[in-house]
Amino acid sequence: MLATHHLPAACPSRVVLDHVTSRWGVLVIVALSHGGMRWGELRRTVEGVSEKMLAQTLRTLEADGFVDRTVAATVPPRVDYALTPLGHDLAAHLLPLMGWIVDHADAIVAGRATGTRPGTAP
Repeated sequence: MLATHHLPAACPSRVVLDHVTSRWGVLVIVALSHGGMRWGELRRTVEGVSEKMLAQTLRTLEADGFVDRTVAATVPPRVDYALTPLGHDLAAHLLPLMGWIVDHADAIVAGRATGTRPGTAP
């Protein structure tokens, strides 16, 4: 697909791309790339995510095979979330992109506010 420079509308990659690159999907994957977390810890780490969106994002990433959900038979039940091997492989590709975004975000956002474009001559 990429070699032919053709991006067909019916390609399954669009579904995966939508799940992986959603606002919360990327942040959850990045958060879990540092190790497994419980629900509350994940919610505190990914600031601003609502309970509903975190639950929906985790369900989607679990269904896609990127996140593993483990329930311990304790009272109350303990639920842990961690990346699967596929999730770790994905994170290895996302982390450099996130690093680039962090390195350039201030200039890009400032440029939008001032009407200038970063990376262009004045």
